[in-house]
Amino acid sequence: MQQLLDRIHQIQPTGVTGSVSGTTGTTVEVAGFSAPVGAGVSIEQANGDTTPGEVIGFRDGRTLVYPLGALTGIRRGATVRLEARINGIRVSNDLLGRIVNGRGQTIDDDRDLTNTSHVPIDQPAPAALARPVIDTPLATGIRAIDGLLTTGQGGRIGLFAGSGVGKTVLLGMMMRQTNADVCVLGMVGERGREVNEFVKRDLGEAGMKKSVLVVSTSDEPALLRIQAAKTATTIAEYFRDQGKHVLLVIDSLTRVAMAQREIGLAAGEPPTTRGYPPSTFSLLPQILERAGRTDNGSITGVYSVLTEGDDLNGPVSDTVRGLLDGHVVLSRKLAERGHYPAIDVLQSTSRLMPQVVPDRQAQQAQRVTELLAAYREHEDLISIGAYQTGTNEVVDRALAWMPAIEDFTKQATHACSPYNQSLEQLASLAEQATKLPADSPESATSPYTSNEGASW
Repeated sequence: MQQLLDRIHQIQPTGVTGSVSGTTGTTVEVAGFSAPVGAGVSIEQANGDTTPGEVIGFRDGRTLVYPLGALTGIRRGATVRLEARINGIRVSNDLLGRIVNGRGQTIDDDRDLTNTSHVPIDQPAPAALARPVIDTPLATGIRAIDGLLTTGQGGRIGLFAGSGVGKTVLLGMMMRQTNADVCVLGMVGERGREVNEFVKRDLGEAGMKKSVLVVSTSDEPALLRIQAAKTATTIAEYFRDQGKHVLLVIDSLTRVAMAQREIGLAAGEPPTTRGYPPSTFSLLPQILERAGRTDNGSITGVYSVLTEGDDLNGPVSDTVRGLLDGHVVLSRKLAERGHYPAIDVLQSTSRLMPQVVPDRQAQQAQRVTELLAAYREHEDLISIGAYQTGTNEVVDRALAWMPAIEDFTKQATHACSPYNQSLEQLASLAEQATKLPADSPESATSPYTSNEGASW
């Protein structure tokens, strides 16, 4: 009964119409139209077809509508009609293995979904006091993350990277190898060719069976790109409410912010930091807070953030980093050296790691990162041969065991490192790193070299 009452409250009055009075950029101005913000509408075209749209605001007595398609065919005086329902999508278990667009419509083939229910894409986040404590680690199959940057089921992490450093490949590895029951990927603003390449190359047939892809390419309207992120989150919530653990990946959150910037400026908002209007920084937490753990299941959110010019302190990066439970930074310097995945462990962090792993593992990870930090601090002296062995015992150990540490953080594209195996290898590495090896640093061997030479 409560579900029926909720649907009654969502119903909007029908028969409300208006007429197109003009256009500004990609925004349509409608006169005599009393639709509320967020309402779905249809705009009549000259040939009799209709273009869907959404109300985004008001200006000078006119209602502003952002179309979900091209403005071609829309004429002055064309009828704009309020739709009878709010923006929503159809959800079903049949979504597994399927590819949908930002409106939740299947685009991979003509097979229709069965046993569907209609849900709005704008859902409230779980109440703060209704969220159970996150206490279970998430296995990603990536040794550097599972061992040194462990996150939890129901946590939210950011993947901060510039272009061309292996971000998409790393996301594909996580989706293929994770122990999550269902994976949902929102590809927002991606190049069209990358969609099919990701499905065939990075995700593979096995990964696709338990995944749902929501795609909105870079040539689609900004509103569709935002809806793609919301649709992916809504689908993840559907499977979470069935008691499943869901891995939600949004690639990328920066493009969602850029799409909101486009819409906000079109609606007349004042630009603030780097041209982003206030609505952008209001939208980001609305999307991020919907992930998490509930009494039914959990959604672990992984959100990629494009760093403009490899700047980690941009407005979007800085805002998102403060909302997440941890972040993984991909380094261009490591990528240029052929170190993949190019995870900069020292710049990355997991706020959930202390509460989801035993103290022993936390101490082992700290031991390894201390050696990484010591090596990084003296790297210039070491590279020019100015460092004298015996000056600092910590640096001596870092120099001796650096090949083994680097091999631990490297991993081939299609190599899966089971969670328990990663912990065993971390324990072995941490134990060895407490002492200086009898042999020279060049002779230090590593059990991880079998992953070298793979294609990234």
